[in-house]
Amino acid sequence: MVVSYSVKILLIEDNLPYARLLEEFMMEVQSQEFTLVHVKRLGEALQELTQCNYDVILLDLTLPDSEGLLSLPPLMGQAPNIPIVVLTNTNDEQLAIEAVRQGAQDYLMKRQINPDVLVRSLRYAIERKQLLESLRTVNETLEIQVEERTAELVKANEVSQFKSEFVSMLSHDIRNPLNIILLAAGLLQNYDEKLTKEKKLNHLQMIRSAIKNMAQLLDEVSFIGQADSAKLGCELLCLDLEAFCRQLVEEVRLMAEEKNVTLVFASFGELGEALWDKSLLRHILSNLLSNAIKYSLSGGRVRFELIGQEKTVIFQIQDWGIGIPQEDQKRLFQPFQRADNVGRIPGTGLGLAIAKKCVEAHGGEILVNSQVGIGTTFTVTLPLIRIENSF
Repeated sequence: MVVSYSVKILLIEDNLPYARLLEEFMMEVQSQEFTLVHVKRLGEALQELTQCNYDVILLDLTLPDSEGLLSLPPLMGQAPNIPIVVLTNTNDEQLAIEAVRQGAQDYLMKRQINPDVLVRSLRYAIERKQLLESLRTVNETLEIQVEERTAELVKANEVSQFKSEFVSMLSHDIRNPLNIILLAAGLLQNYDEKLTKEKKLNHLQMIRSAIKNMAQLLDEVSFIGQADSAKLGCELLCLDLEAFCRQLVEEVRLMAEEKNVTLVFASFGELGEALWDKSLLRHILSNLLSNAIKYSLSGGRVRFELIGQEKTVIFQIQDWGIGIPQEDQKRLFQPFQRADNVGRIPGTGLGLAIAKKCVEAHGGEILVNSQVGIGTTFTVTLPLIRIENSF
């Protein structure tokens, strides 16, 4: 490679006669145009590098304000992309070699310099520095690509692991109602004549209930899939929010009575007419209310508060049930994740994941505050979109 452009050199040399000699050498060279700027001190050189661009630095290792290798770090810090050729006396060759080890591109013995040797060294330093910079750039690019590919592989492994866990959990949760159906259907088929009418109705009810549980599980899985593929939309319609919440409370009241749990609803603040997605709200509040009842103790209480504010509405559902361990709360909104203390209480681990997806689709947030043995409070905050501000 031949350097064909004008080469701009920064000479750092406190010996004026020697500096003039180097200038004369530059003038003697016919094959290349050189521009040489001379400074006497390291401090002046650092200042000069902030103002102008240079192709190469000629550095004397003995300066009034810096001695030996101490000059290299400031220069390389100030101008890391500019090659450095050190100038040294004959008895300092080991120092010059160490300078190259620490980052200089070449060294020249002052008494051995002539125009050809000087030009050759400058060209070599520039070419070597360019090569090193190219290699560094390529290396950085490769490192980035490796990191990106590694991240992709990690993500793929995580997805693969999640799919495996998903299939395993789904198979487990579907197998239970399937076993009930098979057992009840087998009894009806094999012992039809021996079964009383009440027994037959009981087995049929077991089959209906199991089918209903399977259908609910598949609906929940389908819903999670839609949310993850960004197909979960928010269709806003005018809705009497307080009446809607009271209706939901009545729908789960039978469940509360069977569990001997007192269900309380209270509404605060002015709500007025606003736009809501009825389907998303139903998913959010039904899941939270059902969970609050399910994880309450017999004789317990669940309180549902609806709080209207100027720009938001807060839904707060509180129970005094078994509570959620602190270490489980971080993963609570992930699919198929349940607290370790639920025991044999039935559940798919999808309800809260669905609730969170619906809250996010509505532009809100959901928070949990819970203590084991004391109870749990879920707080959902959603933006209030009034009809007069919706157009």
